[in-house]
Amino acid sequence: MTQIRTMTEQDVPSVSQLLGESWRRTYSPIMGAETTARISDGRHAPQKIAAELADDNKMSFVAERPDGSIAGYAMAEMDETGDVILDRLHIDKSEFGTGLAADMLHAVFAAHSGIPSIALEVIEGNDRALAFYRKHGFEVVERRPASHGVEGHASFIMRRPLPRA
Repeated sequence: MTQIRTMTEQDVPSVSQLLGESWRRTYSPIMGAETTARISDGRHAPQKIAAELADDNKMSFVAERPDGSIAGYAMAEMDETGDVILDRLHIDKSEFGTGLAADMLHAVFAAHSGIPSIALEVIEGNDRALAFYRKHGFEVVERRPASHGVEGHASFIMRRPLPRA
């Protein structure tokens, strides 16, 4: 049985690899392989992931299989206004359809109960993510230029209320 737990520094190499694979699989058809690789290599390098892990405003989770391999990763952060932003939710392709992504999302919800709502950004064209988040109660509240160095693409900002503590 896969266990969702707080990420540790030992998970950094596996998370970096998972992120790189997930980004390339998801965004190469949208942004092109070269742009996707450039962005992913910069944002998902092990040293960047390790630095994020040390940031008190960010909370990271992994889904660990019984064999110790990492099947999923989620990271949420508190912004300067006290709002929760789900910055990342990625699972291994072999876990598609298993419910693991929903379990990870609910772990993020539970960790932030008492906060009024949670927001996230989905790059336009990532229809799988849009459908997943809509299924879990998120609504599009804004369309704007994509962030994170993704020039020339639009994003949807989605938001949903969080359960009360």
